[in-house]
Amino acid sequence: MTAARATVRTLADQEFTLGDGRLDLWLMRSPHPATAHLLDRSELDAAERRRADSFVRPADGLLYATVHVALRRLLGRYLHTAPEDVRFTREPCPGCGERHGRPALDRSPLPLHFSLSHSSAVALIGVATAPLGVDVERLPRAETIEVCTGALHPEEQAELAGHQHEFERAEGFGRIWTRKEAYLKGIGTGLSRSPAQDYLGARSARHPAGWTVFDVPCTTTHAAAAAVRSAGPLTAGVRWLDEGWLHAAPAPALAG
Repeated sequence: MTAARATVRTLADQEFTLGDGRLDLWLMRSPHPATAHLLDRSELDAAERRRADSFVRPADGLLYATVHVALRRLLGRYLHTAPEDVRFTREPCPGCGERHGRPALDRSPLPLHFSLSHSSAVALIGVATAPLGVDVERLPRAETIEVCTGALHPEEQAELAGHQHEFERAEGFGRIWTRKEAYLKGIGTGLSRSPAQDYLGARSARHPAGWTVFDVPCTTTHAAAAAVRSAGPLTAGVRWLDEGWLHAAPAPALAG
């Protein structure tokens, strides 16, 4: 386990470049319904547009479209290419070898890895030179915690049992679950690997070897985490994307 240091950069410091030991994290909120029509979907491919339109709840489709527009624009900046020209593929699954593992760039000229997650109007994208996973989740209700706690590692269950207050328990579960999902995304298995198999609780020294796993500052209603395959110290920069950056006439300003 290596340590990660999360900082919030100003726009002047942020550069769309890659470097070993560096992780860029981008947070965003779904647009307000009154401004949803300003979101520029023209850079999405046909499959992404169909997927965005397929959600039963319009708010879920809007969030999906928002994070995929953001992903294309961010990766376009790193790759120095047009967002609509970014092409995606899937890496082989570690279990069966089929192409349904981590999402990846198709024939990227750079050693760029990315991960994305979205939940209840908040989304998170991570970019690094090493395999990674990110996850963001709305803090769960008590009944969800009751149902899902039994699926966790025994030591994680013991940690949750120590929380006496409902909100502390929700925060504790959210931190454990997002660390776990981020790590499982990073290794490419997702939840096909048992959530009880790996310890991602409060004791970072006990986390899986060769990975840096840590909480990401987010909102009071959500938990977020990132996991990066890292053999040395990691510097993580956290930024909020301004909604206007995703409009049809994109403004370069990013929220502080």
